[in-house]
Amino acid sequence: MLHIINKSSLERGSLDSCLELIGTGTLLLIEDAVYAATRGHASSGKLSEIAAKRNVFVLVPDCEARGVADRLIEGVKAVDYGGFVDLVAENPNCHSWL
Repeated sequence: MLHIINKSSLERGSLDSCLELIGTGTLLLIEDAVYAATRGHASSGKLSEIAAKRNVFVLVPDCEARGVADRLIEGVKAVDYGGFVDLVAENPNCHSWL
């Protein structure tokens, strides 16, 4: 399953809830959620642990728009819009966390 999060973890608890239930799924951070994948962010420790075991992706255009593309934590992979489409196509189910 592809889990898609678009809100900052400082604004909503979606990321924490997702990380508790992710199982073997894949995580994609888009929009303001990409901040969680940056060095020094409050959620970066938890996200690093998940990235060591699961596929964690961020959307590059959203990282660039927020000026954090060069601050991603280790283990997080960057994808463009084509990669986003590939992730959706590769995963039979997608869940957008609100």
